[in-house]
Amino acid sequence: MNANDNLVDYYEYLQISPNADTETVEKVFRMLAKRYHPDNPTSGNSEKFNMILDAYQVLSDPEKRASYDITYPEIQRRKWQFQMSISSDDNEEDEMKMRYDILAALYSARKKNVREPGIGGWYLEKLLGYPEELMEFEMWYLKEKGWLSRTDSGKFAITADGVDIVEKNKLVSNNVKMLPMPENENGEW
Repeated sequence: MNANDNLVDYYEYLQISPNADTETVEKVFRMLAKRYHPDNPTSGNSEKFNMILDAYQVLSDPEKRASYDITYPEIQRRKWQFQMSISSDDNEEDEMKMRYDILAALYSARKKNVREPGIGGWYLEKLLGYPEELMEFEMWYLKEKGWLSRTDSGKFAITADGVDIVEKNKLVSNNVKMLPMPENENGEW
């Protein structure tokens, strides 16, 4: 996995500073892994577990971390640029942009793997940078319009009507086509 192609904030996933030493990375990973491991009956979450595992695999390896750290300023810049593009006012233009971003991400996931097209809510939130609270209404709206649905595993997936909206409005850019999506249910790339 090339960090340039995968603009995710591994430090955020592990909830640590970019200055954290190897020992801190290890301790935090172990704590979060226990919490989110799918075998944990109270707080298990395979999606979160796979994301922190990805982060740990990069940040615990000195070579991978050095390579990732080179791209980290760009990751931060894009993250803040994206978040700043959403004004604090709830206006119709911002809501439409969020809906289109969600549809474009789901479109990309469906194109990447038509048999397993779903994206989990937490992953979608991290991918797009929108807080869950802001996306909740938009996800409801898109579902009611018939543009997205839930898969059997509970993930979100674009419908044929949603694909029509994406293509009609030309919502797919080069950025969206390169969305970092796990290739299998275990989050492996």
